[in-house]
Amino acid sequence: MTDHGHLSLYNQYVNIQGGWGEIEDVTVAEYVWLDGSGIILRSKCRTLEGRITSVDQCPEWNYDGSSCYQAPTDNSEIIMRPVAIFRDPFRRGNHILVMCDTYKWTDGTCQDLVPANTNFRIHAKKIFDAQDEEPWFGIEQEYTLVGTKTKFTTWPLGWPHNGYPGPQGPYYCSVGANNCFGRAIADAHYKACLYAGIKVSGTNAEVMPGQWEYQVGPVEGIAIGDHIWMSRYLLQRIAEDFNVDISFAPKLFEDWNGSGCHTNFSTKTMRAGTGGMQYISDMMEKFAAKHKDHIELYGEDN
Repeated sequence: MTDHGHLSLYNQYVNIQGGWGEIEDVTVAEYVWLDGSGIILRSKCRTLEGRITSVDQCPEWNYDGSSCYQAPTDNSEIIMRPVAIFRDPFRRGNHILVMCDTYKWTDGTCQDLVPANTNFRIHAKKIFDAQDEEPWFGIEQEYTLVGTKTKFTTWPLGWPHNGYPGPQGPYYCSVGANNCFGRAIADAHYKACLYAGIKVSGTNAEVMPGQWEYQVGPVEGIAIGDHIWMSRYLLQRIAEDFNVDISFAPKLFEDWNGSGCHTNFSTKTMRAGTGGMQYISDMMEKFAAKHKDHIELYGEDN
């Protein structure tokens, strides 16, 4: 029996009657973090007494960083500090998802903590806290649904296993079994995000068959990072139930549409219109001066 085949048994034992929702005297908290790869999310859960209504009620926790590309085996403990909580769309009830940033010990004495290798949030937060422009972000996250019949499968859903699908054209915002592949996953993800409290604002099929996009925002400040990372976690958890993998790779196949993560951005001054187009043009010149640095940090294969 495949892992996917076990879902009926899982539902029989875990979701029978009231499921997780009938467990009310404790909170199951799924701690989520970004590992040392910079793109892979990890998680593990713990039981917390009572009902958790604020991130401040979530204690710090730890995990083995040597198994997550973040620490050597002789000093492997990584500390998680909760930064945001969301409702858990899988367990439901009082249960929560906890987004964390990560810290490592400077040495084996475990006296001083420094940000782990992919904890960029702490540095970004200093910048966000030092400004008063109330920046809004809207993220358009594209991704590809990749079938996982075998360990080495790389074809997206809807692609024949012995060639390529018909030319791009009919797949964008498509309807119908010949053109639209994976709607059940995209819709399940949309609903899970709404339940969790992630500010998802839409979804649609994209240009390449098996490719989709969803949008998150507008969200102010550093919270956009928490929302987009947790939305990616939910997407991968849901695809797992369908025995499908998620690829955020910018270019899976030459000559076929790539997947981006488009960022829409505005400041309080921009939204008020008091600075006119000159305010926006001046901002673009500042971005242009650091264009190469930005591209180098936007992920592999850009």
